Amino acid sequence: MKSDESPMDVSASTTHATNITQDLKHCSCGFLMGTADIVPGVSGGTMALIVGVYERLITAISRTDIRFVRHLMAGQFRDAAERIDLRFLSALGCGILVGAGGLASVMKSLLTDHRTMTYAAFSGMILASSLLVARRVRVWNQMQVGLMLLAGVFACWLVTRPALQNPPDSHWYLFLCGVIGITAMILPGISGAFILLLLSRYDTMLTAIHSVVHGEITGDVLGTIAIFAAGCACGLVSFSRVLRRLLSGWHDSTIAVLCGFMLGSLYRIWPFQKDLTPDVEDVKHKIFEHFLPQGFSGEVWAAVILGVMSGGIVLALDGLVGRAREAECRK
Repeated sequence: MKSDESPMDVSASTTHATNITQDLKHCSCGFLMGTADIVPGVSGGTMALIVGVYERLITAISRTDIRFVRHLMAGQFRDAAERIDLRFLSALGCGILVGAGGLASVMKSLLTDHRTMTYAAFSGMILASSLLVARRVRVWNQMQVGLMLLAGVFACWLVTRPALQNPPDSHWYLFLCGVIGITAMILPGISGAFILLLLSRYDTMLTAIHSVVHGEITGDVLGTIAIFAAGCACGLVSFSRVLRRLLSGWHDSTIAVLCGFMLGSLYRIWPFQKDLTPDVEDVKHKIFEHFLPQGFSGEVWAAVILGVMSGGIVLALDGLVGRAREAECRK
């Protein structure tokens, strides 16, 4: 019995099924990246390396250039979409949004109700990430060590400034956070969520994402997300290019500075902090004071163990990246 389906129909059907499968795969990769991006200390760039989409992502971002704009201006929308690999970016972006949205509520609850243990976990992740970033320096010399120390001292000084602890509640500052945060998110080993935490806008974005997930959509929430997204878009097409040039021309020095900045910024998420404003419900308006625990209590040991375990997770993820790269090289 002959089939009514022509060879051309079979080929088209197979291609369509293959495309859908690829879209689902990229969406799943985006989901893993989104869950990583929402956790300070875990890099979405590292996760992109693990799942094998990092190079394609960076290539797609880098093609948002004059040629892409010319296609748009000429009405050549198909060519513009192919230029930036739009189907891939769309599937990946959907997965990132779902991943970040699904974890936002959990992170908000942890920061509100379990701040000490949450910051202990963050500290372990950031410390481990700093060590991994330091390993990317090809040659350590006196100059690189000096730059790292200077960056660490500057970062420690910066995160203790009142202006950074209570930054202006303005649109331009949120836009700037998007520019800086997204640039960090595309670098393996650098956590964009940690950058937002340092800039005191992590809770703001968690709250906005949490509201959208729970259907509490207001003009303020949409405005917050839109302004931050605009900053992210601007950061991807501008500042990220500058950062890539720095890594190309002054790789070791740039990495040493990033490493020092991460280490110096650890003061910002010291786990043991006293709430000086217990009557204030909104976390971003609270004031905390660092303190040194008196002796090794159960809470202190729990924080240390959790920090070590969290750091171990980051190191394990790096091990997966190494194995993924080795497997790619063997192909």
